[in-house]
Amino acid sequence: MIRFLILIGYTMLMLFLQVSGRLNQYINVHYRYLAILSMLLSFVLAMVQLILWNKEADKKTEHHHHHEDCHDHGLNKPYQKGIAYVLLAFPLVVGFMFPTVSLDTSIVEAKGFNFPLSKESVGDPDVQTQYLKPDTSIYFDKTDYNKQMEKALTHYIKDDKVTVTEENYLEVMELIYNYPSEFIGKTITYKGFAFNSSQNEEANIFVFRFGIIHCVADSGVFGLLTHMPEGQTFKNNDWVEVTGTIHSGYYAPFKREVPMVDVTKVKHVEEPKNQYVYRSF
Repeated sequence: MIRFLILIGYTMLMLFLQVSGRLNQYINVHYRYLAILSMLLSFVLAMVQLILWNKEADKKTEHHHHHEDCHDHGLNKPYQKGIAYVLLAFPLVVGFMFPTVSLDTSIVEAKGFNFPLSKESVGDPDVQTQYLKPDTSIYFDKTDYNKQMEKALTHYIKDDKVTVTEENYLEVMELIYNYPSEFIGKTITYKGFAFNSSQNEEANIFVFRFGIIHCVADSGVFGLLTHMPEGQTFKNNDWVEVTGTIHSGYYAPFKREVPMVDVTKVKHVEEPKNQYVYRSF
């Protein structure tokens, strides 16, 4: 019976994450079908356990006098079963009880802000927090990656205006960092939250979004350094829509040239319901 309850628990948890939209904070929305699959599987397994349990109960009533002949192999000591159930139930408790953290710039500050990749800042060797440039090259071999990038590039270099949507946000950012010379002089419009980085006396405003490439392990903050119009200041986490021209400039803290946006038009916008953007492959 406990097995049935735990499996039903998993089904409910998946359903709960789907309905509440919290699943999006763990994995790329394009992989949602996997979660639905696991939900259905948990449900089927739960039903199997229920049927087995009913049969077991029937058997017990018939054969309670043959009790001595039965040997329960596997986890036969009660405490072993207990441990197994606790371990199985643990993710359910975590899933239902703990809130997912909606990210804001304090995370950027807490993680330290390095470029391109910094494993040190998170302290977890498997989590590669990415900054500014979403890097999907780790998922392909070099020639395939370059082919894909060049193919994607052809969609954007025809026009003088780069239109950034929720769907292509990460792709566009990756292309701008990979081929800055192709984008210099183009106009870009995109939304994100402001992050004030005051390194080297000079106040720099980055406009970022949190992005997930596959799952939380390769999530990061992606966006561009901006030069706002004179006198325009924003607080951290202010959501803005910026329009401006892409150019390249030397950014001393990174000791390298980075693409920047000379902002001509900026306005406050509503924070989106889902702050994350996802990479579509």
